[in-house]
Amino acid sequence: MKNAHTRFSGWHTVRYEMLNTRICDLGLSVKKSPLSTFLRQLSRELAGKGLKFRPSCYLTDSWGCPDQVPVIGIPFYLADERLARIEEEQTGEVEDPQTIMMLLRHETAHAYNYAYRLWEDPEWVEVFGHFFKPYGDTFRPEPRSRNFVRHIYASQYGPTYAQKHSDEDFAETFAVWLTPRSNWRMKYRKWPAMKKLRYVDRTMRKIGVVPPLRTSGELYNPVEELTMLLADHYGERPERFRAAARGYIDNRLRETFRAGKRGGAALLSAALRTHRRALVSRMVRWSGLGDEDAEEILRKLQERADALDLRIPSSSKKESALMDLASLATALAMDLAYTGQFVD
Repeated sequence: MKNAHTRFSGWHTVRYEMLNTRICDLGLSVKKSPLSTFLRQLSRELAGKGLKFRPSCYLTDSWGCPDQVPVIGIPFYLADERLARIEEEQTGEVEDPQTIMMLLRHETAHAYNYAYRLWEDPEWVEVFGHFFKPYGDTFRPEPRSRNFVRHIYASQYGPTYAQKHSDEDFAETFAVWLTPRSNWRMKYRKWPAMKKLRYVDRTMRKIGVVPPLRTSGELYNPVEELTMLLADHYGERPERFRAAARGYIDNRLRETFRAGKRGGAALLSAALRTHRRALVSRMVRWSGLGDEDAEEILRKLQERADALDLRIPSSSKKESALMDLASLATALAMDLAYTGQFVD
């Protein structure tokens, strides 16, 4: 028989629980995520070019800087390996490390453009074009043009994204210039695009340690405001994943305890912590499970109670609620001990 930890941490169960969670409640952050490795690399690359400004990053639903705001938006699913796996399952692809760095360099270029208002420089306009010209969702690139650098490959247009708009042209040029070992001086030496690379090289040397004019602004769809379920984000019905989610216990918790702040109601997770020792003793005595499995079941109950914001009455109904809690924990332990699974 698999132990409680294996039952609760199986991929089907984890996926189902995450799909049933609001994106803003997933507890995501840039710093405490795999993204920190890429951001440290980006910082080293900027330092290597003598650039002091480090754009802030935030989690949102897609790549991009908000309009004229020098802050980099990164898709929230890249902040958690489990979410990245769900993204790949749902869309068929997810950014690999090389692509993440390419996109970070590209968005860093936008951030520098906005932080220093480079688009107002007459030479910038001469080299890249007018910043405020219409920005269309589609365009017709010239695949063989040598007037533009080639950087991002992960787009429907292949490596011709620089041709979309003057702002993207600058961003792609900056990204090529920033990329270690890109050998841009040799690779583009006979291309007209070299004029753009030389402009970036010259301009970045000028502003290297100059404080930016702007470092913040209004964010677009920050993760804290994404109140939809993860399943809704993908246009999915989480119920279709239910059958495979062995160890799923939300239904049982919801049957007994209510969510949301209520008068005099305390957090269920706090009650689980307070009465942990007594609950473990009861579960072990009636089910025959070991302490480790009983503890794991309680940890899972506490985790899901927090995620669902479940409450336990602190009024005259508290004693009855605590008895229900003990019964639920014991029933789960007995399910695992006698059937090897959690029965709904």
